[in-house]
Amino acid sequence: MAQNAKNLIGLMGIPLVMVLGNSMLIPVLPTMKAKMDLTSLQTSLLITAFSIAAGIVIPFAGYLSDRFGRKIVIILSLVVYGVGGLLAGLAALWWENPYSIIMVGRVLQGIGAAGTAPIAMALAGDLFNGASESKALGLMETSNGLGKVLSPIFGSLLALISWYMVFLAFPIICGVVLLLFLFLTKEKKQEKQPIPVKQYLHSIGQVFKQHGKWLIPAFFIGSICLFTLFGVLFYLSDLLEEKYKIDGVIKGGFLAIPLLVMSIAAYLTGLIIKKKLGLMRWFVIVGMFLLSASYILASFVKGAYPLIGILVIGSAGTGLILPCLNSMIVGAVQKAERGMITSLYSGVRFIGVAIGPPIFTWLLGISRTVMFWSIAGLSLVFGVLAIFLLKPKQAQQQQTQAGGEQDQKAADTKGWRQVSELLGIEPATPDEKKKEAAVEKYGFDPDELLKRILSGQKEKEKN
Repeated sequence: MAQNAKNLIGLMGIPLVMVLGNSMLIPVLPTMKAKMDLTSLQTSLLITAFSIAAGIVIPFAGYLSDRFGRKIVIILSLVVYGVGGLLAGLAALWWENPYSIIMVGRVLQGIGAAGTAPIAMALAGDLFNGASESKALGLMETSNGLGKVLSPIFGSLLALISWYMVFLAFPIICGVVLLLFLFLTKEKKQEKQPIPVKQYLHSIGQVFKQHGKWLIPAFFIGSICLFTLFGVLFYLSDLLEEKYKIDGVIKGGFLAIPLLVMSIAAYLTGLIIKKKLGLMRWFVIVGMFLLSASYILASFVKGAYPLIGILVIGSAGTGLILPCLNSMIVGAVQKAERGMITSLYSGVRFIGVAIGPPIFTWLLGISRTVMFWSIAGLSLVFGVLAIFLLKPKQAQQQQTQAGGEQDQKAADTKGWRQVSELLGIEPATPDEKKKEAAVEKYGFDPDELLKRILSGQKEKEKN
C-alpha cells in the first residue's frame, strides 16, 4: 500500500473520534436528564463543557503542533480524550451523584479533542498537495460527517446496556484510532527550526492583516454551521422522545438522516472542488442560503417526519460549506502558520457547538417560531456577507502571481526593446545621448579614446 494511502487511513479516524465526543451523547441526553434529575440547562452543559474546553485549548494545541510536531500532539490528545471518557463512565458507575465528576471528565475530553481533528487537518495539508489535498480534506470532513451519522445510532445502542456506556466506549475507540494513526501515518520531518512565540504570533497577525477581510467571515460561517447543527439535533432529540415517544435505536436512526445527507454532500463536494476557489466560494454562498431556507420552512412544519425532511435541505447546505472552508483556510497560509490558523478556525467552530444547545433552549422558551426564524436570519446575513467578502486567494497562488507579475514585466520590457530596435525607434540611454553629443561637438568621443589608451597601456605592461 502506498504511503499516501496509509497516511489517509491513519488520519481519517481522528475526525471520527472528535465528533463522537458530542454526537454520541445527543440521543442519550434525555435519559441522562431523567437518571441524574437534571434541568434542561444542566443537560445542555454536558455538550457545552466539552466544546468550550476544546475551543479554548485548540489554538494552544495548534502552536504546539507547529513547534514540536503534529504527530506527538495528536497522540497525547487521544490519550487524554480516552482518560476523560473513562473518568466520566466510572463516576456514573460508582458515584451516587456523578454529575460534577462527569463534567470534569467532559472538560478533560474537550482538552483532548483540541489536539485531534484540527491538528489532523493541518497534518493533511503538510502531507498532501494540490488536488490530492482537497480530496484528503474532503474525505476527512466526510469522516467527520459519518461520525455524526453513526454516533446517534451507536449511542442509542450503547444506551440499551446502560446510559453511561457512551462514556466507557471512548477509551476503546481512542485506543483503536491511536494504533492506526501511530503505525500508518508518517509525519514529514520539519525542515526549519520552530520560531519564538512572539515572532510566531506576529506572523499570525500578518496572516489576518493580509487575509482577514475574508478569513474572519469564513470562521464565523463555519461556527454558524456547527451552532445550528447541534442546536437542531438537541431540539430534535427532546422532541422525538418527549412529544412523539420515539426513543432508542429508532430515534438514533431519525437523528442520523440529516447527518447522512450532510456527509454525502461533503464527500461529493470534496471530489468536485479540487483547487477551484471560485467554485468553493459559490458552494459556500449557496449552502448558506439553503440553511436559511430550510429553517424558514421548518418554522411552518408541525410533524416530526416533515420537519426532518425539511432539515435535510439545511444539512445538504452544511455539506457544501464545510469542505470548501477547510480547503480555503488550509490553502490561505504557509505551512509554518497552518497549525495555528486551522486550530483557531476549529476553536471558533467549537464555540458554535458549545453555545448551540443552551441558546436553542433559551429561544425555544420564547417560541418555536422565534427559534427557527432567528437562526434563519443569522444564516441569511452571513450568506449575503459571503457574496461581498468571501474572496480568498491561496498562499501559493499569491506567491506565484507576484513572481509571475515581475517576470511578465521583465519580459514585456525586453520584448518592447527588441521591437524598437527592429523598427529603429529604440530610445537612447543616457550614455548613448552623452556619446552622441561629444561626437557632434569634438568629432570623437573623449571617454572612448581614454578607454583605448588605458587598455593599450595594460597590454604593454603584460608584454
